Amino acid sequence: MISDQHNPQFLAATIRELQDHFSKLWHQDHDAPLPIDALLALIAGQHKQNFDLWHEEDKAREPAAAEAEIAQVKRNIDALNQRRNDMITEIDEWLAANLLADYHDESLPWNSETIGSIVDRLSIASLKVFHMLEQTERSNASAAHIESCRQKLKRLREQTADLTLALQQLLDDIVAGRKQNKLYRQFKMYNDPSLNPKIYNKGQT
Repeated sequence: MISDQHNPQFLAATIRELQDHFSKLWHQDHDAPLPIDALLALIAGQHKQNFDLWHEEDKAREPAAAEAEIAQVKRNIDALNQRRNDMITEIDEWLAANLLADYHDESLPWNSETIGSIVDRLSIASLKVFHMLEQTERSNASAAHIESCRQKLKRLREQTADLTLALQQLLDDIVAGRKQNKLYRQFKMYNDPSLNPKIYNKGQT
């Protein structure tokens, strides 16, 4: 399935192929194992958080869901979203310490978002493509709905291709010495007991 998995020249295509593979596989077998390779396991694991988030959010929008169920789903979403963002940083840190360790020059310009953040956007794009494709194959939808979804699918695939290219261009720029691989951290305040006033003010008057 994956070729040249640690070559920066092919990494964007490798990531997109990996995410598309698991978007389909997990709908058939949610417990299918992650790759053994450290980097691909990180990328697939981060994609798994988005996969599970997508389906938890579906549960929250179920018209017949009870309030208690919605409350639990909200907590599940918070936990998944926290892990999703933590893993964006883990991907960035792994790349900085391994694949891109020899390409670091703080005098160079940097990108407005990290490689891990683009990987996250590609993950969501992969899920959108999968689910929009499902809509084009429905037997219980109108012809107008099918056609509308086909047009949306076309645009989603174009966006995904453009984003894949943007990621590869960033990697190429880092390796060629045109940009630095600057790391940022994902600071999610709402799950931190020391930063969320609804938590640290609990019990106070």
